[in-house]
Amino acid sequence: MSQKCQISQKKYNRANKVSFSNKHHRYMQKPNLQFKTLWDPEQKKMVRLRVSTKALKTITKYGLRSAIKRYGASQDLLMA
Repeated sequence: MSQKCQISQKKYNRANKVSFSNKHHRYMQKPNLQFKTLWDPEQKKMVRLRVSTKALKTITKYGLRSAIKRYGASQDLLMA
């Protein structure tokens, strides 16, 4: 499975580590992803998703379906 949030579509960021001598080295900054089991009230069942902590805060504040609409994610990920 890829390092990507299923709701917000966050993925790794390519950045540079810069040493004292100003040498640049590429590396990847990975998102903070968590596997969470969330309740879907419309289907009345638990759904296991891989979400970023930022998306998890949005889900906590607005609810699962509303957060999916806010981020523009597909509703199909709840059908699995």
